Amino acid sequence: MTIRERTEQAEYLLLSPFAAHAAETRGREHPLDPCGLRTDYQRDRDRVIHCKSFRRLKFKTQVFLSPEGDHYRTRLTHTLEVSQVARTLARSLRLNEDLTEAIALGHDLGHTPFGHIGERTLNSLLPDGFRHNEQSRRVVEKLERDGEGLNLTWEVRDGIEHHSGDGAPATLEGECVQKADRIAYLNHDMDDALRAGVLKPFELPADCLRILGKTHGERIDTMISDIVSSSEGQPHLTMSPVVGAAMDGLREFMFDKVYRDGWRDPEERRCDYIIRALFDYFCHHPAEMPEEYIMITYRDGLERGVADFLSGMTDRYATRRFTELFVPSSFPAF
Repeated sequence: MTIRERTEQAEYLLLSPFAAHAAETRGREHPLDPCGLRTDYQRDRDRVIHCKSFRRLKFKTQVFLSPEGDHYRTRLTHTLEVSQVARTLARSLRLNEDLTEAIALGHDLGHTPFGHIGERTLNSLLPDGFRHNEQSRRVVEKLERDGEGLNLTWEVRDGIEHHSGDGAPATLEGECVQKADRIAYLNHDMDDALRAGVLKPFELPADCLRILGKTHGERIDTMISDIVSSSEGQPHLTMSPVVGAAMDGLREFMFDKVYRDGWRDPEERRCDYIIRALFDYFCHHPAEMPEEYIMITYRDGLERGVADFLSGMTDRYATRRFTELFVPSSFPAF
């Protein structure tokens, strides 16, 4: 018996009846020979960690654009925090932690430069719209490895696509990531907003914090513990009415005071302008894109290929390309 087979056998003994078992995966689009050491979900986690899209997350905005401080979250640190919360949920509910981690690490691979600002702009430019969760699935299926994709299992791809937006994940592990995403961003975005002075401590919603906790750690612990106690032995994850309402109230507060408030309007307009200018330029000069994206324009259409190229950019690369294309260079001294 291989190490992988022992792990798969142990899952049947240790995991909940509601868990997804690696030995029962719906499989990959292109079958692979089994690994002697790792289950399919463990292989997927490793494939995500080692891909280029994952490395680019460190230079993509979470909420704060090009922050000067070292402690503001990026899309990469957000992903790691989501993974930690999701794994805690999965472990506590005896679900498949490997599957949960693979989904969590891949859930934002399709996010645009400049965070949701870039997503909103591309959504307005594409006839069929643009949603980062769908783009994340497209990244792992069609864009990574020069168009070959990462060839992940069906359960991981489903969880990545359905971590947000319409539709529900097919597995409880996917639901763990869906819940963890919201827990993570609400708490770390509040932390960053306080650090930046966008929020003042006295402005925070006292009625919500009275239930959830006064500190970052207390709030995360309350939310996780409530989901675990409310969901154990259930076919879906849920929260108690009291904690769920407090979390919804905190989310509404964050949208009013941070996500939709006008404190960053000038920067948002600049980011929007950069994305629109690049989109227009490469729609008129597609041959200047890397070859892999030129091929996409032939296969899936011009706008789709340009959107794939732009959404894969980091903040600094998008800004650099804009500067190279539209900002005059200084005259060299002789």
